[in-house]
Amino acid sequence: MKAMIILNPSSGKEKAADYAEKIEETLRDRYDDIDIRRTEKEGDAEAFATEACLSLYDAVIAMGGDGTINEAINGLAEQKHRPALGIIPLGTVNDFARALNIPLDPYEAIAILNEHNLRPVDIGKINEHYFANVIAVGAIAEASYNVSPEMKTRLGSLAYFMEGAKSFLNGEAIDLVVEHEGGKWEGRTFLLIAALTNSVGGFEALAPHANVNDGKFHAFIIKKMSVPKIASLIPSLLKGELKESEEVEYMRTSYLNVTSDKPHVVNIDGEEGEPLPFKAKVLPGHLDVFVSFNNEKN
Repeated sequence: MKAMIILNPSSGKEKAADYAEKIEETLRDRYDDIDIRRTEKEGDAEAFATEACLSLYDAVIAMGGDGTINEAINGLAEQKHRPALGIIPLGTVNDFARALNIPLDPYEAIAILNEHNLRPVDIGKINEHYFANVIAVGAIAEASYNVSPEMKTRLGSLAYFMEGAKSFLNGEAIDLVVEHEGGKWEGRTFLLIAALTNSVGGFEALAPHANVNDGKFHAFIIKKMSVPKIASLIPSLLKGELKESEEVEYMRTSYLNVTSDKPHVVNIDGEEGEPLPFKAKVLPGHLDVFVSFNNEKN
């Protein structure tokens, strides 16, 4: 049996090499061959994961933040042979790990690999790209691009919340047409967000009913509204009751087709993606991911 460790050396406060050594030690009893691949530039993790599929590896262990995990998933998705995916979270937010209840402590996450417990997990496909957690459109989504690496390090997920709050107050609504399983929505909105998991930007209350393998997007359209009404949404957001608000359109759907008269850019797993329009769908149970027997919560 063969395993590949994909390592982002710039993650984990420069302890990534130590973590890789611990993973090797953990996997040695089960896997005959263990290869370590270190990323040097954008796209490396995706290329390594694709290589693991074509070379029939049994497992890929991705070490890094959400960007590294997203790349690994893009390398594995829709391949004829897909190795099991292990996740060692070394980033600021680690949404996918949170959703799967994988410990944010790297050594505890590594210990899960010993359990050899796999869980089928949904991923999303948007046009020709893949994602694990969320896609979003609107001024709030675009505000996340203003979060500097220094802010991420100092404030964590709060940095995204602060930029989003400023955008809520200053941003302009956009016109969208959204086709989904239940029909079509058309109007002006501050934000469209479609989540595959319950953890978005480090906040685990946005879509509390989202399950990692329910085959659905949990989509929210926050309509154009006044500043006082925007403020009134915050308690609903924090309590996981956003879909109950009259100012929010909620839909549970396996696909979304979104168009606009302007080329707004889609935020994909927290990173700048591609301009509208887009077609997105859920790939149900597409990847097998290492999780703990004791901590399956969704």
